[in-house]
Amino acid sequence: MFGRRRKRGRHSTNRGGEDDLLMEEGEEATGPFDSTQAPEDGINRLDLGSVQLPVPDGVQLQVEMDPTGAVRAVHLLTPVGQLTVSAFAAPKTERLWPEVSAELITQLKGDNFRINRLNGEWGEEITARSPEVHLRFVGVDGPRWMLRGVAAAPSEEQAEQALMALRDLLRYTVVVRGTQPMPVRTPLPVELPEAIARHIAAQQQEQ
Repeated sequence: MFGRRRKRGRHSTNRGGEDDLLMEEGEEATGPFDSTQAPEDGINRLDLGSVQLPVPDGVQLQVEMDPTGAVRAVHLLTPVGQLTVSAFAAPKTERLWPEVSAELITQLKGDNFRINRLNGEWGEEITARSPEVHLRFVGVDGPRWMLRGVAAAPSEEQAEQALMALRDLLRYTVVVRGTQPMPVRTPLPVELPEAIARHIAAQQQEQ
């Protein structure tokens, strides 16, 4: 979905009678990746400052701004639904997603969503259904950061397809946490590429 992938396989060599692990067709490296360990995989990623997303062809971007003019979120609009990936500051030694997901479930139940909890690739995933929208939430705990992915779609079938696309997106996402101290749960800042920022500024002037 996102182009070239890094894959592993085992080759025997004659160097001292031992085997070397080399990159080859077979097993792919997966993330999300911390920026200090990001692979050189040849994948083009959209640089949003704190996150770098592998955006496939044909996807539209929707930028959500807050009243101060800062970027709140960047949504990826796909044929099967909307995907959103956000990064947050997290503790050094404790997982944040279990705590956040429990609070999220309480909030969604209060909004009359029907909830299911699933065991996914990185831990617990949440499905939430209402007559208007079907949501899928995936959380990943990393080194001093937590990544939250959300897939939103109008139907159950599309939501499952959007969830698969979200998982694929997360596997190749790079998180740039930085070294500065931040309170836990602080959203990592989102910065738009210059070309996109200019386009939004031009649209705002026209309005």
